[in-house]
Order: sequence, then structure tokens, then C-alpha cells
Amino acid sequence: MATETLTMGKALNTGLRRALENDPKVVIMGEDVGKLGGVFRITDGLQKDFGDQRVIDTPLAESGIIGTAVGLAIRGFRPICEIQFDGFVYPAYDQIVSQVAKMHYRSQGKVTIPMVIRIPYGGGIGAVEHHSESPEAYFAHTAGLKVVTCANPQDAYVMIQQAIASDDPIVFLEPKRRYWEKGPVDLDAPLSGAYPLHAARVVRPGTDATVLAYGPMVRTALDAATAAAEDGREVEVVDLRTLSPLDLTAAYESVRRTGRCVVVHEAPGNLGLGSEIAARITEECFYSLESPVLRVTGFDTPYPASRVEEEYLPDLDRVLDAVDRTFGW
Repeated sequence: MATETLTMGKALNTGLRRALENDPKVVIMGEDVGKLGGVFRITDGLQKDFGDQRVIDTPLAESGIIGTAVGLAIRGFRPICEIQFDGFVYPAYDQIVSQVAKMHYRSQGKVTIPMVIRIPYGGGIGAVEHHSESPEAYFAHTAGLKVVTCANPQDAYVMIQQAIASDDPIVFLEPKRRYWEKGPVDLDAPLSGAYPLHAARVVRPGTDATVLAYGPMVRTALDAATAAAEDGREVEVVDLRTLSPLDLTAAYESVRRTGRCVVVHEAPGNLGLGSEIAARITEECFYSLESPVLRVTGFDTPYPASRVEEEYLPDLDRVLDAVDRTFGW
């Protein structure tokens, strides 16, 4: 078994490389993905090794990138589109929700759109306006799209390959603040079996309360669980991994054991994923709950200037406070 310690960014790069090697129909396209290797260097070296017909620098036109990829997908290619930053996806929103998400349904199953839309998302890097948003609810709400997000290098490596191999259009959210965090990666991990794409997973077992998180907030939840253990409380952390379809099987099992649940995400709380998750947990686990399901989220404001973003982002203290509140009812 070939296991290496990689950053999440390098794990994604390695996964993309594997996909390009394994299928000549895979192409990567986006702004600066070629010679520069992407603004975060996730595609570094790929154009050099696979050529500019497979790793394609596009004009600065997100709608054009996605529209071109739709045509490629219909003709049998597997395009991977990079949206340079989360806040730049909105010019392509019409293409994504009107064409990408609906083509399979509209053609009565005759046309598939096997494409991946990579979006670095979330804050925590001190960026300027339009570079730190969390738009996942827009896409998870759209029927016909699948939405997934990785939280560690191993998942990044496996999930990006699974997404590319899928015949469904997938919005692949990458937590940019975690690009430089390192972890072990099994380079021989199968793309089926232990790491299914659309399945949540318990990443830290516990008995006293459940914290549900995804993407950049999984690390925050794990840090909060470590801190809670010092006070004698064993917090279970579930990494949701897939936002559409939303897999809550592991969450239901956890909450039925612990009786308490906190949902954490960076996006604003109003109509965010946490609302849907809290509603489903309440419906399915009502008689097991010892307290209401609580949410820890970003605030219902535009993302703030970088000098105050730490006041906006959910942190260890806010998660711990919510866990404490579940014991106070």
C-alpha cells in the first residue's frame, strides 16, 4: 500500500493526474489552470505533462467555461471546470442550474452530463471581497445537481476521482483554507468500497453529543471535540461529505445514541444547509433528543472584510458554547 503525507492541494493535484492518465476523455478547463497551474496551484504541472488540448486555459468568462463544458459532456468528454474563487461562480449560475442540472431530466435520460465543477470555497485566508463565500445552499437546492465537499487530503484524493468518473454533474467544493493542511493519503485506495462518494462518515466517536460538519468546519469540530474531552465530555463528530444527496444515516445513528446535536457550517444560517439538517434530525430522532438541535453558522451578512473575518467564522469557542447549551435544557 502506497501511503504518503500530502497537503489537500497536492492530493487533489494527484487525483486529477490519475484521472487524466486513466481516461483520455477527461479535460480540465478554467482561468489560469494551465501554465500557471491555477491560482492555488491545484493543477500545477498538468498542462506540461498532458498538453494544452487537455488542460485548457480559458478566457475570463465563467458562463462560457460552463457552457462549453456542457457541449463537451454531451459529445462524450468528461470536463472538469475550475471556478477560480467561490464568488466568481455567479456569472455561470444560469448555465449550471438551467442547463447542467436539467439536461438529463429534460432529455428523458438520453443525455448525460458527466462534468465536475470545482469551486474553492469558504473563508479564513484573508482574501478580498468575492473570494470567501460559501454558496453551497444554492446548488444543493437545485434538483439534478450533486454537491460534495472534502475535508481532508485522503477524501480529496479519492472523491475528486469518483466525481470525475460519475455520469452525473457534480459541484465539487474545496475548502480553500485547508489546502495546505497535511494528512496521510493511501494512493492505492479503491474508488469504491471504503470511501463511497455520497456517504457521511463518523470521524471521531463520542457518547455525549453529536457535532455535524462538512468541508472547512470538520477540522474546527474535531478541535472542539478535543477541547470538550478535557472537560470530560465525549463529542462525536460526523463529516457529512455529501450535501446533495444529503446522507444523514450516520447522523441519525449518532444522535439516537448521544441525544444531542449541533450543526456547524460557515455559510449564513438563514435557509442554510443547517436548517434542513436540523429539521430532518428533529423529524427522525425526536424521541431520542434531550435538547433542541442547535446551529453554529456564519452570520446573515455579506462576508466581511478580511480584518474581521475571524469574528464572522464559526470557531472552537462557538462550537463548544453550543455543545454546552445542549446540556442546559
